[in-house]
Amino acid sequence: MYFTEEHELFRQSLKEFLQKEVVPHIDKWEKSGTIERFIWKKFGEMGYFGINYPEQYGGLDLDLFYTVIFLEELQKINSGGFAAAMWAHAYLAMTHLAKEGDERIKEEYLAPSIAGDKIGCLCITEPFGGSDVAGMKSTAVKKGDKYILNGSKTFITNGVYSDYLVVAAKTAPEKGNKGMSIFVVDRDTPGIAATKLDKLGWRASDTGEISFTDVEIPAENLMGEEGKGFPYIMQHFALERLIMGVNAHARAEFALDYTLQYMSEREAFGKTINKFQALRHKMAEIASEVEMCKTFNYAITKQLDEGAYVVKEASMSKLLSTKMADSAIYDCLQMLGGYGYIEDYPLARLLRDSRLGPIGGGTSEILKEIIAKMIIDGKSYKPAT
Repeated sequence: MYFTEEHELFRQSLKEFLQKEVVPHIDKWEKSGTIERFIWKKFGEMGYFGINYPEQYGGLDLDLFYTVIFLEELQKINSGGFAAAMWAHAYLAMTHLAKEGDERIKEEYLAPSIAGDKIGCLCITEPFGGSDVAGMKSTAVKKGDKYILNGSKTFITNGVYSDYLVVAAKTAPEKGNKGMSIFVVDRDTPGIAATKLDKLGWRASDTGEISFTDVEIPAENLMGEEGKGFPYIMQHFALERLIMGVNAHARAEFALDYTLQYMSEREAFGKTINKFQALRHKMAEIASEVEMCKTFNYAITKQLDEGAYVVKEASMSKLLSTKMADSAIYDCLQMLGGYGYIEDYPLARLLRDSRLGPIGGGTSEILKEIIAKMIIDGKSYKPAT
């Protein structure tokens, strides 16, 4: 229904690329918390950062199901951190460059991002704000032909080693969320300091806490209109939430496939453990839940690809898919018994990495309230552009 022969050829090519170029380095990057620069360039050369960006900047301008394949296969090499670093660059930072950046910004930041020459991060979350984007404290005060940025951000994927930062700050604090704007800022600008955070999972990615002290941003680095930052951010949350929903069904599917293979080989009491009814029925439940989420996520992808504003459905996708993935991976780990608790087997890392799903990109608690506003209070949301 959704995938053509060309899609499947792309999936096979991507699988082979990941096995050859990425998998041999994953354990090293998980230990070091640093993804070496060469792999970004290889992703760029293969076109993976430009899947749904315009050809004039080096992109491929493909439909959103190529993005789904990209996300799914990244989940199946069992490093949530590596996957996050790649998609946070390609679909968080770069989305704002493509949608709000002017021609100069697209040439100077988007094109080299697609090529893998520049790495980006998106800086929205703050230490005292969390999911409350409107409660942002960072300010960017205009002085002449510059904005002076002060504040801090936290939980920023690629926040330490990226080359540029897409930063949200209040240019008119007295206007609340109507006084927020978006900027692109070079990493080497004086006044920027980043500290690496030590995380439960996503160990391969660098997640940073960033401070801005009297950082001078050229006025031309404002993206879009001043004061429109909040609706820009909200508009792109639909894609981010769907991405996290797709990631969730894909890692649950990876856990399921691995566990079924393990169960077909592991023996107890004279037979393989996939012959025990209690275990068989648990796997049947997991497989059903994975398939339900996957089918829903594909349907939402189709709507988004056709231009629909799917903020409600994408919120539902993330809410249910991430909950399902945590539960599925927890139960799959149980099937491995003691081996599930050993780092040499993939389920331990997968369990840790999956736990970020219901937290990042809007917590499940926040998503429930957003959905409740739409289905109970009749609230509707429209795209900013």
